[in-house]
Amino acid sequence: MIQHLIVLPVVLPLVAGILTLRRRQGGTRSKRLIGVGATALLVMIGIALLAQAAGGEVSYYALGGWQPPFGIVLVLDRLSALMVLVTAVLALGAVVFACGGDDEKGSNFHGLFQLQLMGINGAFLTGDLFNLFVFFEVLLLASYALLMHGGGKARIQAGVHYVVLNLAGSSLFLIAVGVLYGATGTLNMADMAVRISELPAERAGLVTAGALMLLVVFGLKAAILPLYFWLPRAYAAAPAPVAALFAIMTKVGIYAILRVYSLLFGEQAGPLAGLEQSWVWWLSLATLVAAAMGILAARDLRLMVAYLVLFSVGTLLAGIGIGSVEATSALLYYLIHTTLVTGGLFLLAELIGVQRGKAGTRLVKGRPLKQGGWLAGLFFLGAIAVAGMPPLSGAIGKAFLLIAAEGTQRLWLWPILLGGGLCMMIALSRAGSTLFWRSHGEAAGETLPRRQWFGVVWLLGASPLLVVLAGPISDYTHATAVQLANPQSMIHALLDGESR
Repeated sequence: MIQHLIVLPVVLPLVAGILTLRRRQGGTRSKRLIGVGATALLVMIGIALLAQAAGGEVSYYALGGWQPPFGIVLVLDRLSALMVLVTAVLALGAVVFACGGDDEKGSNFHGLFQLQLMGINGAFLTGDLFNLFVFFEVLLLASYALLMHGGGKARIQAGVHYVVLNLAGSSLFLIAVGVLYGATGTLNMADMAVRISELPAERAGLVTAGALMLLVVFGLKAAILPLYFWLPRAYAAAPAPVAALFAIMTKVGIYAILRVYSLLFGEQAGPLAGLEQSWVWWLSLATLVAAAMGILAARDLRLMVAYLVLFSVGTLLAGIGIGSVEATSALLYYLIHTTLVTGGLFLLAELIGVQRGKAGTRLVKGRPLKQGGWLAGLFFLGAIAVAGMPPLSGAIGKAFLLIAAEGTQRLWLWPILLGGGLCMMIALSRAGSTLFWRSHGEAAGETLPRRQWFGVVWLLGASPLLVVLAGPISDYTHATAVQLANPQSMIHALLDGESR
């Protein structure tokens, strides 16, 4: 069983998705049991994979016994194990929340949810550039349907924009893969890294063009300026548990940039080494500024949380732009924090909107909240965490990143990142006072389901836990950053190792 552990994050959601789709005419209870059970099991598998990867060994699973570079492989290292576990933890909170009633507002929720998890996990584990494209398509197809779950004009409009832009990105992705395959003669990323390091000078321009096209594609997935305009409306319109799961979607783009460019265009790539850094650095700063402005301008809580996701994208990309081991370690710690906390805030916004009645999540006067004390406490926790205020995990992640910046990088990053944090505090304080203090009438509405409370507490509670475990987590992220900076370990494991 151990040798098949690597493939389980892909196979388990696939099987669970098929089972729930086959029962689409059946009872809701069985679908919920399958969905929650499979996701909880995925958390345990993620923990086992993290323990397996913690020693620094790179292992792989050759599908069908076909050895790399010719066969399809799933690769496990510290980074892929971390991303699979973060995805599973986020998904568990989202799917339990959905079982409070959101899953009944449309058809096939649990099946689509599991298929999206399959695509996300496959993207994190694949060692093949073409199969990265395939898993991108799997997760995107599921996300198209999930985004419009329950219907409504706003969701359909946002969904159309989301579909069109991502179809264009997929087309460009396929072209970029074709260009790189034509220049190197391989699709296995480890093998491609070796061939790029030995590339004849006349093919360098072709590889550079393919690499920059990939950067555009990954930038679209990550929502970097000027490719982010689809994100705020799409995330704000999506059902709450879907929006929470979407918090990991931008991180798929971040992961792809980290994986592809550290492996293919590391120091061994010679003149092509680090070709993405200057682009990512300046665009990340612009993304931070645009996101801060969006946060201040937002007049709806959902939209504000969507811009908070965008601000986290800029922060993570700034770490990639710095390019050091310390910066990569900092961005990985911050990635864990922001993924779980923003996911929790999407869920919390839904609870607040339900209890406010017609006012919903709009930042206007509304009726008092029936369970306002608990909701206000969770909002305060989430606001402090996401804004990066001590003593919660956001402050630790930002501090790591600020310390990692050097020289002129500090002159740019420090005022923009800290100024953005101030903008977040102003916007969140204004939102909190409107939602919980500026109210009229009497509280009404039903008591919120326990399952939905669990989803919110599960995700927002990760922030204080990340503080308690900051030492071992930062040690792991630093070891992961060191492993990424030394791609030879993966190259040797895949091209000189044995099938698992």
